[in-house]
Amino acid sequence: MKKYFFTTIITLTLFSTLISCSDEFVAEKPAYSIDSENYFNSKEEYDNALVAAYDLLQSTYVNVLLGEIASDNTLCGGESPTDVIGFQQIDDMIHTPVNSNLKDVWGWMFAGVQRANYILEFKDKTDFTGKTQVIAEARFLRAYYQFELVKWFGGIPMKGDARFKIGDEKIIGRASVADVYASIEADLTFAAANLSPNASQTGRATKGAALALLGKAYLFQGKFSQAATALDGVITSGKYSLVTDYNAMFEAEGENGPESVFEVQYTDIEGAGFGCLQCSEGNVAVGFNGIRNYSGPLFSSGYSFNIPTQESADAFETGDKRKAVAILDINAWASANASYDNGNGVTFGKGNEDTGYFNRKYLPRKRSSAAQGDLNLTNPNNYRAIRYADVLLMAAEAYNRGGINDVKAKEYLNQVRRRAFGDNTHDITTGGAQLTEDILTERRVELLGEGHRFFDLVRTGKAVSKIPGFKANKNELFPLPIEEIQFAAGNWAQNPGY
Repeated sequence: MKKYFFTTIITLTLFSTLISCSDEFVAEKPAYSIDSENYFNSKEEYDNALVAAYDLLQSTYVNVLLGEIASDNTLCGGESPTDVIGFQQIDDMIHTPVNSNLKDVWGWMFAGVQRANYILEFKDKTDFTGKTQVIAEARFLRAYYQFELVKWFGGIPMKGDARFKIGDEKIIGRASVADVYASIEADLTFAAANLSPNASQTGRATKGAALALLGKAYLFQGKFSQAATALDGVITSGKYSLVTDYNAMFEAEGENGPESVFEVQYTDIEGAGFGCLQCSEGNVAVGFNGIRNYSGPLFSSGYSFNIPTQESADAFETGDKRKAVAILDINAWASANASYDNGNGVTFGKGNEDTGYFNRKYLPRKRSSAAQGDLNLTNPNNYRAIRYADVLLMAAEAYNRGGINDVKAKEYLNQVRRRAFGDNTHDITTGGAQLTEDILTERRVELLGEGHRFFDLVRTGKAVSKIPGFKANKNELFPLPIEEIQFAAGNWAQNPGY
């Protein structure tokens, strides 16, 4: 059973006040009043602030959902074509700067940067044993949030190791994409050099997580040699391995296992409501993925968003064991469980854009604990943000696309395929450009439902041909929220096409 720790955290400001929520890692719930400029007088206060920086990881549920919905993997779904209109618009590639869900991505990720920068602004105030580890974790988290922002929006305003204050938006411009990546690289290089290979508590960043994210940041920039080196650091560390049972990895017993390089922790012991989705300690995306009005074994019901397409179901080769784990065919499932509930069988409703398929990896499971608040918003399913299989496939891509070593690329690719098929008769033997295509195809089926597809298509130049409605030189990035453009009073240019 997962063990969680909670504390009151610090409310930070980024042009508007964000309500803070309870977090993990700290054992007690002290009552105190904080003057932020007179904080950081003890190790405990640094630890509490670090907990606050971790807390915004829970809000990345929306990044994962939209990373699928925006791609060719899934349709938006929901109850009707107007259910969560921001999701629907992104699915159809007709989104504009007026989109509350994109505003959430921007605001919540910037809140994460702010909380990390709060620690780094006062990094020299008080000395204590273990401080370098705290600073390294804060820099990892800043890089994580900045990487999300640069993927979604391109260049962002940065202020070094300091928090933004009201008025800064009018004088600090958007940094270039190259400068944002330079900041990410510097943070992750420091984190990789100073983090322990072993997490002191479940869910904390490690050396392997920093190297993996650094390799991913290099890959997104086409820096293939640097990506290969960083990712090989994860592979040769001996800390991670592919689990034998692909299905078990996405069940509760598979959380934080040997394939998990970095995992966002969720729990259902503190509830939330629609008025503050970022306040949920549970994985909100799981309830959104759920089968509408479902009654049957293993799963519980949800809102029927993020519906896999027939084309994504057909992307799996015959004999690929991952298909049954990634995609639930609800009609086949109902037929196989006709005897459930004394012969009453499985019942379910149909929502908007129904295909009969659901994202099985992140469907809500039945659970015995008494969750608080809205059950659909407090699912305890962890998100496997960086898996070892992802690291192997990224390394394969770097070695291949960088023209470095196709033999090594195939070695890493085929490790993933042998797990998928249970044999070595499905090994890929191609090279060059065809091997590139094989690796990217493998990424789709291995990681389907995990939020990576849209960004893989964009960074490899395939989005125009794969995503219906995608417009070149526009939809590679999402628009900055209109409110941010207005706050900046002309200091921040909107992304092209919006």
